[in-house]
Amino acid sequence: MIRARRICVTAVAVLAAFVGSPGPVQAQQAPDAGVLSASGENGLPPGWRIDGEGAARKLVWRAAKPVPMGDARVEFRAGDRLLGVPRPAKDGRTFRLDLADAATGALTDLQVTAGGRRLDAAAGHRDKVSGAAPRQPAALPANSVDPGKPGSYRTVSGEYSLPAVRLPGYKEPIEMRAEVVAPKGATGARPLALFLHGRHSTCYKPGSEDDVTGDWPCADGYKPIPSHLGYLRDQRLLASQGYVTVSVSANGINAQDADADDAGAQARSSLVRLHLAHWADWAARPNTAPAAVRQGAKADLSRVLLVGHSRGGEGVNRAAMDSLYPAPAAQDGYRGPVRWKVRGTVLIGPTIFGQNPVADVPSVTLLPGCDGDVSDLQGEVFTDGTRGISRGRALHSAVYVVGANHNYFNSEWTPGQAQAPAWDDFGKDEERPDRVCDPGTATRLTADQQHKAGATYIAAAARLFLAGDDKVRPLLDGSGKRAPSADPARVLTHAVGGRRTGGFLPDGPVAVTGARLCSAIDPDPAAACLPADTQGASPHFAWWETERETGRRAVDLKWSAPGTAARITPDKPLSLAGSQKLALRVFVPPNTTGTKLDVSVTDAAGRKAALGRVQVDGLPGTDRTASYWAREVRVPLTAATRAGLDLTHLKSLALTPRSGSGQAWLMDAWGWAPGTPAVTAAALPRVDVGRTVVKEGDSGTVTYRVPVKISGHGSGQVRVYVLDPETGSGTEKLVTVRPGSDAIDVPVEVKGDTTFDYDKQHDIAVKAVRGAVVGAHRGGITVQNDDPEPVITLAPVADRVTEGETLKWRLSLAEPAAVDIWQPVRVLPVTDGAELSTKDVDPQWLLDYSGDVPDPERPLSRANLWVWLTIPAGHTSTDFDVVTIRDQVAEPTESMRLALTDYDAEPLPDRPVLTGTVLDAS
Repeated sequence: MIRARRICVTAVAVLAAFVGSPGPVQAQQAPDAGVLSASGENGLPPGWRIDGEGAARKLVWRAAKPVPMGDARVEFRAGDRLLGVPRPAKDGRTFRLDLADAATGALTDLQVTAGGRRLDAAAGHRDKVSGAAPRQPAALPANSVDPGKPGSYRTVSGEYSLPAVRLPGYKEPIEMRAEVVAPKGATGARPLALFLHGRHSTCYKPGSEDDVTGDWPCADGYKPIPSHLGYLRDQRLLASQGYVTVSVSANGINAQDADADDAGAQARSSLVRLHLAHWADWAARPNTAPAAVRQGAKADLSRVLLVGHSRGGEGVNRAAMDSLYPAPAAQDGYRGPVRWKVRGTVLIGPTIFGQNPVADVPSVTLLPGCDGDVSDLQGEVFTDGTRGISRGRALHSAVYVVGANHNYFNSEWTPGQAQAPAWDDFGKDEERPDRVCDPGTATRLTADQQHKAGATYIAAAARLFLAGDDKVRPLLDGSGKRAPSADPARVLTHAVGGRRTGGFLPDGPVAVTGARLCSAIDPDPAAACLPADTQGASPHFAWWETERETGRRAVDLKWSAPGTAARITPDKPLSLAGSQKLALRVFVPPNTTGTKLDVSVTDAAGRKAALGRVQVDGLPGTDRTASYWAREVRVPLTAATRAGLDLTHLKSLALTPRSGSGQAWLMDAWGWAPGTPAVTAAALPRVDVGRTVVKEGDSGTVTYRVPVKISGHGSGQVRVYVLDPETGSGTEKLVTVRPGSDAIDVPVEVKGDTTFDYDKQHDIAVKAVRGAVVGAHRGGITVQNDDPEPVITLAPVADRVTEGETLKWRLSLAEPAAVDIWQPVRVLPVTDGAELSTKDVDPQWLLDYSGDVPDPERPLSRANLWVWLTIPAGHTSTDFDVVTIRDQVAEPTESMRLALTDYDAEPLPDRPVLTGTVLDAS
């Protein structure tokens, strides 16, 4: 069978029309593009191609307009299957994935995604999530303290610049530049807050409205984008309250992290700790400090808060991890002693590609409800992913900011405030307005409102984690209080950890009746918590490295009439001793109101108590938002105590719907008590996966093992996913790890041959389950092909026929290959005599190969015929047929010309141009 596809020679079909320039394309929905479907079995859709020769071949996608740098990782997928992470070209439009880095199964249903959002296809009709219009949540009661109010200290500012540093895996040195804002006249050593910005364009041309690049160092005529200056308002607020602050620049990492397996997390950690090491030196020897440091209060390195935006959030999380559990020396750019203590982190719209939060370091994660960059709000995993990992005493707070986008927490990423070009990452589509996130809607915040809310909640974290003021905790832990300084922003919170105990967790061994135990990450519609056609998404269900992920679950309640209880029964009774209330994290469909649930518990002796009724309302949402987010609701445990229940042996939790009909999802339920306990990090084993690159060889079999380093102390459990290099799907195993052991032993057999193939990645991914931390979560064995690609030839089989017959050419390989071989063939203009026209060939054939049956008639060379022929793996040839038709018109002899081309449709200079001749039958 012919396996071919058509690509326009004159213009590749537009796949996405992006609104606004410049701006992260993942923030903007593409209107319907009228894309023609690809033809041929396993054909690549328009806009995609295979580039390069031999083992250097790449899968390429080209956007309609430049895609400026953003924090979300651009990914190529085949349906739900992750193929890999492409590298962007300098033009900002072209993305290339080495086939060596790709899962090598069939390239069908190709997609480009970033942060859970499609970049390469029309968004379809923008439907509201439910019949109800989005509504702003009601204002919460004010908290007793408001951390957004400026303090009494005057502030001083200044910048320091130190010699650049070299980090493992990065060719160019990384700048050591930072902006300091500190209190003036404060006595004693003051806590230190360090800010790290996210992944953004690195250089701009002054005077230009849109000329930005991702270079480093910047080219002549360009200046560095000062992303680190975007938090000056946050720094000034903290400094007025008595904190020393520093914001560090990371342009050098942003420009180079596309080639890093971990998207730059380890490098950002190294950069943060290199700065902290200098601050420790300056605290010990103040006279050696730069002037910007000396002019302010002395920093107390025993009280450090790390604040990271987007990839900076993942970076400071890794810095907190590396400060407690050292990274392998070969991966780390800082190898000195740890002379500081990280008391907490603030993570603003963060990425978490490794899904490896540090369980024993308290955190606050800001989730922007209109995030158009990290649009799946994967940072929720910094909260959810800590459950059951360690001691559970560290508070992990998720803060959902309704109407906030990704960029405006940084003033240097905000139009009208930034020195360099800046943009609204959510983007606005004039043809399909978004009722929640378009500027001017009741729910969308202005840039100043958003930044003010962000500064307030950063200050709340500093006051709780560094100053130890428990009166600010209700703003962060799901207690339903607000900081008036953040008004008019609607800010909602939930949390795990702190003084929570017990835990009805769908993730663990649990039985459910009257509802469905669903999987957060599973492409199987029968198992998934949200149907595939759901309008919108859930931050709790952000995808990881695999198609399926064991243990990430929720309880799905759906009812058409009130009264049927859903019961959750853990495998063992749990204790809520010392708790005042039961705190539940529940979400309902966006824009819905009035979902009511009665809550009851039963102890091991069978005694039952009704605790009370809760009401859960949905967040404002559309198909472009991740608004399926859990609200925290609480009921007192006093009824259980009065009924004589044994709170140390609770057997089950029941939720009984009292609304007429509806749907809700339970994430978990905990015993809750006020207060913020002291946190001591447990001694845990740490797992880091490395990578080994080998040649396949010509014969024999060699067994290699995926390099894994287990360090630290104690023992713990991790889940290891072995990813199939053909499909990208993973088989998993729960493994107990101990330092120095080879508990994660993944052998990879490499068979030598002399058959052309692509490089293959035999990867594993590791995720902590209990009592462990994971640094570098992904690695494996890369097997490099060392055989040349077979020579391809095109030869005639039937190149002189009478009209009504079929012209035929054969594409042949000198020997079979182990993979499909693609080769483009182009129809060229005839240089002598009459040319075969679009009326001389079968209309269906023309539709298959050009995507159109043009009218009026034209020569075939002007019918956009650029055909990709595919020789399947293990085969040596495929035929290309041109079906002609017989008519009653007397015509001269006509012909067509074919040429093998490169991947830009240019004929190969060393290959002959072939001619097919059609004789008139009349």
